[in-house]
Amino acid sequence: MKPLPLILAFTPLILFSLLTKILPSHDVGISALVAAVVAGIALVATKPIWPPKILNACSLVLFVILAIVGFSSGHGTDKWVASWAASGVGIVMGLVVLALLPVMPFTEQFARESVPREQWTSPVFKKINRVLSSGWGLALIGLGVSRTIATAINRSGSHSAAQIILGAVVPVAILIYMFKFSKSYPEKVTRVPAPAAAPVGGGAHERHG
Repeated sequence: MKPLPLILAFTPLILFSLLTKILPSHDVGISALVAAVVAGIALVATKPIWPPKILNACSLVLFVILAIVGFSSGHGTDKWVASWAASGVGIVMGLVVLALLPVMPFTEQFARESVPREQWTSPVFKKINRVLSSGWGLALIGLGVSRTIATAINRSGSHSAAQIILGAVVPVAILIYMFKFSKSYPEKVTRVPAPAAAPVGGGAHERHG
């Protein structure tokens, strides 16, 4: 699987999370719009364009909705969206990824770009993508839960190390691990074992026989 399209697919989520931290809460519509534009770019930049990549399409729809809410709501709603949506968007995307597993593991669409068509129906190919998509779904939910807890800590007025760890360190660690796992797991499953070496002295045995 090529890493660049997968990284591009998660860029809107990462960008939205960063922008909601940097920009004032009343600019949450701008943060969501920027994320939606990047999601649209990811959608058309990843070949083939049709059928669209599940993750990119869901990301585009989600951030368009958040942008509409951000631009059309009052200050109180903006503040709520900026606080909780940046945390909860990971949970929503993770649930979507898991819900679509029986239909199409989202990683399978990316993997097809670098795997010959005749291998798309092989049990190994299917297994790899079920595992990877399940892992990403759970990772996104874990990332979202971690950031939601950090947001709750922040809104309670407590500024502690736990907020930084749960809001930044844990999500970054989860993403790094999953990108590495997405590269190493297929290689591990498809690695051809080295042939066993012949026993020492085997030839002499045969001659004596």
